[in-house]
Amino acid sequence: MSGNLVQYVVVRKDLVKALKWPTGALIAQACHACTAVMHQFYQDSNTQQYLEDLDRMHKVVLEAPDEESLRKLADRLLEDNIDHKLWIEQPEDIPTCVAAKPYKKEDVQQYFKDFKLFR
Repeated sequence: MSGNLVQYVVVRKDLVKALKWPTGALIAQACHACTAVMHQFYQDSNTQQYLEDLDRMHKVVLEAPDEESLRKLADRLLEDNIDHKLWIEQPEDIPTCVAAKPYKKEDVQQYFKDFKLFR
């Protein structure tokens, strides 16, 4: 069912490296963004199909080097009508993560090809 759908998640690597955020805090940012985008686009047919088989969800977690690259990604997704959530941590007002709703890989892979797998 959900096997041909993927959810891309891009988190800022500099938050861990340069700003010394704990890994758990960064993981929480990705969780917030994923939860928000799934809620925001819950009625979408891709989202519904993705949620039909919870044991086979497919996510790709990538790293953005800094805030600028994350914002550029969010802007490009917005311009091309790719549904996503730019998570901005409050009250600090820090953009930390972008999560796209589930899409067919071939429909959105181009937007994420310049980002490396998160390590």
